[in-house]
Amino acid sequence: MKFGIVVFPGSNCDRDMYDALHDDLEQEVSMLWHKDRGLHKFSTEDCIILPGGFSFGDYLRCGAIARFSPMMQSVIEFAKAGGKVFGVCNGFQILCESHLLPGALLRNGNQLFVCKNVFITNGSGSLHKIPVAHGEGRYYADEKTLDKLEANGQVIFYYCDERGEKTNPANPNASMRHIAGICNATRNVFGMMPHPERACSSVLGNTDGRAIIKTLLMAEELVSDHG
Repeated sequence: MKFGIVVFPGSNCDRDMYDALHDDLEQEVSMLWHKDRGLHKFSTEDCIILPGGFSFGDYLRCGAIARFSPMMQSVIEFAKAGGKVFGVCNGFQILCESHLLPGALLRNGNQLFVCKNVFITNGSGSLHKIPVAHGEGRYYADEKTLDKLEANGQVIFYYCDERGEKTNPANPNASMRHIAGICNATRNVFGMMPHPERACSSVLGNTDGRAIIKTLLMAEELVSDHG
């Protein structure tokens, strides 16, 4: 399995993602410039990643301009063909702007940038401590869409407290239904606001992000490295 990381003007988590995949998880990784188009080196068994940051300065709306980059046209085609696509933070915003995922990411409920460790759960007992760093991370969709996401098992992570309970104080951005990440109906496109790539190195004292990346992208059983 190979990974490609798309770099936009304003991306600032692309190297973090590269280091997590290449150094911590020992995967083959390539950097992809947003003005290029070719994904001929990748098959649908591989994964394209949209990293966090402030693509194009977050002008208009977060991810709204990046959606029209030449590489994104190839990424959209790649996803529709069944290839895996993973967006983190700004990458999640780009996926929503590209309509590869439903809903939108709005300004945080407290109107402030939030940067701290939070707990997330997949709703089945898995608990992970992962950093967040965003100003527009409040997931929003209409009630019909939210019902459909939950009924189909498309909510991949919820914000929770250290006991795994979904509470308002544990929700860092007032995201609807405490949603921290979702996937599409065919489960090959994933987006989440927390940064698992920032929790992959033992040097940082937290490797919970490894389990998330392995599960979503490498089809391994979800187990927590926390604690």
